[in-house]
Amino acid sequence: MILIADSGSTKTTWCLAGSVQQERRFIQTSGINPYYQQEPDIFEKLSHEFPQEKWDIKAIYFYGAGCTSQAVNQVVANPLSRFFGTPEVHVFSDLMAAARSLCGRQPGIACILGTGSNSCYYDGENIAKQVSPLGFLLGDEGSGAVLGRTLLSDVLKNQLPAGLITLFYEEYQTTPAEIMENIYKKPFPNRYAAQFSRFLCQHIGQPEIQELVSNGFRAFFIRNVLQYPEALLYPVHFSGSIAFYFSDILTQTAISLGMQTGKIVKDPIEGLVDYHQQIQRKKTY
Repeated sequence: MILIADSGSTKTTWCLAGSVQQERRFIQTSGINPYYQQEPDIFEKLSHEFPQEKWDIKAIYFYGAGCTSQAVNQVVANPLSRFFGTPEVHVFSDLMAAARSLCGRQPGIACILGTGSNSCYYDGENIAKQVSPLGFLLGDEGSGAVLGRTLLSDVLKNQLPAGLITLFYEEYQTTPAEIMENIYKKPFPNRYAAQFSRFLCQHIGQPEIQELVSNGFRAFFIRNVLQYPEALLYPVHFSGSIAFYFSDILTQTAISLGMQTGKIVKDPIEGLVDYHQQIQRKKTY
């Protein structure tokens, strides 16, 4: 069996997979990010959240946010190897997860629109080009965190109709002071802001909300995707909850900028498992 994981800032989806389609068991834990967590923290998280069973795992393939260099990747690989007792641990970026899941072995543009955002041109084997997403403060256009942050700003600066602002405060039972404290003083402000994307989804019929989301996606395309000339030649694929739940506006925005959308999935794990099971079958044969 092999263990495959796709980890974002909010959650990690694991799949214990055999060599055939039917041999799959899915498990979910909270997110693992080596920029925010050290080796002991990751090991402790696994100990508390992963089912306490004996596993016969040949290899682990972990794809995660923040896994961007060999040194950083070891912060994840070491506790994984220790916890599961498996020496063969491979760590890749969450962007590679999206590319392999969405494109397989074909060239294309792979994007992530979840809590954060990211994009690349994938040549069918490697990430050939990537515009840095720059994170919550300087980038992450079109992400749940930035859409949520924009909503919070519009609420606090009275840029939305009074009725919508009232609905917002009624639903979340919060205050401007609490919002400011969570954004500026507490950890993970990106996760905090991203939770408000649900309000956008619930009220997407409102013109002001549609415009907010559309502008966010337009910024994502212009500042990231359109920097790849290949974006006008190949389909632009997406994974992530924001892409999935706002797929209509996302597709409309892409078309208005001369691009064609391809796959739009909520979670890349199924395609990722397909990718690795195909490799396993080839090795077997």
